[in-house]
Amino acid sequence: MFQSKFSLILYIALFNLISSCNSKQAEPTTPPNIVWITSEDNSKHYMDLFDKHGTSTPNIEKLANHGIRFTHAFSNAAVCSAARSTLISGSYGPRLATHYHRKLQKVPMPEDLEMFPYYLRQAGYHTTNNSKEDYNIFKSDSVWDDSSKHATWKNRKPNQPFFHVFNIGTTHEGKLHFTEEDMKAGTKTNPDSTFVFPNHPQTELFKYTNALYLDKIKQMDTEVGQVVDNLEKEGLLENTFIFYFGDHGGVLPGSKGYLYETGLHVPLVVYIPPKYKNSINLKPNTTSNAFVSFVDFGPTVLNLAGAKIPKGIDGTPFLGKNITKEDLANKNETFSYADRFDEKYDMVRALRKGKYKYIRNYQAFNFDGLMNEYRYRQPGYKTWKNLYEAGKLNDIQSQFFQPKPTEALYDLEVDPYETNNLANQEDYTKILIDMRENLNSRVKTMPDLSFYPEFYLIKNAFENPVAFGQKHKAHIQNYIDIANLSLENFDSVKSKIENSLKSSDPWERYWGLITCSNFGKEAISLKDDAITISKTDSELINRVRAAEFLGLIGAENPIQVMTEALYSSEDSSEALLILNSMTLMKECQHKYRFNIDRTKLKNNILSIKLIKTRVDYLSS
Repeated sequence: MFQSKFSLILYIALFNLISSCNSKQAEPTTPPNIVWITSEDNSKHYMDLFDKHGTSTPNIEKLANHGIRFTHAFSNAAVCSAARSTLISGSYGPRLATHYHRKLQKVPMPEDLEMFPYYLRQAGYHTTNNSKEDYNIFKSDSVWDDSSKHATWKNRKPNQPFFHVFNIGTTHEGKLHFTEEDMKAGTKTNPDSTFVFPNHPQTELFKYTNALYLDKIKQMDTEVGQVVDNLEKEGLLENTFIFYFGDHGGVLPGSKGYLYETGLHVPLVVYIPPKYKNSINLKPNTTSNAFVSFVDFGPTVLNLAGAKIPKGIDGTPFLGKNITKEDLANKNETFSYADRFDEKYDMVRALRKGKYKYIRNYQAFNFDGLMNEYRYRQPGYKTWKNLYEAGKLNDIQSQFFQPKPTEALYDLEVDPYETNNLANQEDYTKILIDMRENLNSRVKTMPDLSFYPEFYLIKNAFENPVAFGQKHKAHIQNYIDIANLSLENFDSVKSKIENSLKSSDPWERYWGLITCSNFGKEAISLKDDAITISKTDSELINRVRAAEFLGLIGAENPIQVMTEALYSSEDSSEALLILNSMTLMKECQHKYRFNIDRTKLKNNILSIKLIKTRVDYLSS
């Protein structure tokens, strides 16, 4: 009896040992292929795989059935070039100066760092991109084997692993630039069945816009299926990871370009090939709540490929070797940023941690709905603004066209569309302070280059932005401290603001003036200092910022100061920033009217399309 039991135990042990050995032998010895399928301008809100108000996407759902659905995936920037620059570099835009959209000038990668596909090529991969790049960074010849409309994995060497990016433009913002005539054709999706965001006007036009966009989502899903079918026909699904994701949020009004969830929260599905299902710690057909951001995507690809993950990048891998379930469970934060969006300037940073979202509006007087020509080609934007000016919107719908709070806090579980700011509610004081300090630490340690104006960075930092940031880190931290005076009681910080206005450092004066504008009429006692700066400052932009403050509070008409500064500027990027303040003056409650004499603009400044757009609008 004992011998029988012993024999049985021995047999089971030997069987398990053999099975274990066979399992180990079954582990692939060659690196996997990796494919990215990106769709433009769509947040997670339009797919029922991620949101109850979305539409079905059967091809993406099929990938999820054999992979992982990430419920908390985020672009770090809410617009194409800034988002894609983050993806390709694995680094935060404000540290590299890659976060302005559209670029006025490219920047180099940091010293001793390449775009991440370079490291895949070093590891023997064939790398291709079909075909949108839209980087704000100089690209070396060592990144892609091919980046063009004809780029394909099929040109690789026999048995060579590949990394391929396929871009789908079907859901791009421009697809919603429809006419009244276009509307007569109708949509496949019933407009009456759609969900209109609570911050949008509940109109037939917005129902139609949502229905049309859901049609585009379904069309995009079909195109995703075509890419997957091509891989399957070549027998590649067994050993190819497939990432599907949106390249940032969008695209209905107030999403793309803005740091709300509709601008940042993207769909992400990662298909797990059967040969590699044991190489990650999540099973196929799994949902992960880990927070993953675009800075993490490149390092994740490198980790899956077994390639070198270089030092000096900001992201960390979320799949592959040595990534545990505990690692994923601890990923619960994402950091995001917005600055110039075409011709519209506004500096905003945001932090999400768990269910809470913190937004820091450094220039809160720059309201979201400020004219942005390409955005306003979409009928939804025009209708929204017209209804606001006609007084036909409720308080939530009107927020887009009004000055913002300097900081906002939202509980996204109960307020997913960020309509109820909790920052001033006593019950949330600790959460607010914790998140404020978290974000403040990030921008200081980075350091965040946007505490200098863009035109100054172009002149002085763009040869090596990271080195410039490190050299001027103490200055940047000082400017951040001045900016943060906006969060205090005015009377308690008035003397500090006065000191900044009288500083010999022009960028202390710059942030002192912005702080005055954030306080508005509370800071009227600083009017005389601002008047002096508007007439005598050595920096044209400080004269404009002073006039901006005075114009916002109705103390002085800003037209002459701003117009003379524009005529004096010999720098197109400086002129663009001046024009942003002029546009704000036109659209603020005082409705200042400008008459720009184009013949007085210097150095062929009007040849810059974004400047011409602003001048045309101000002259209309």
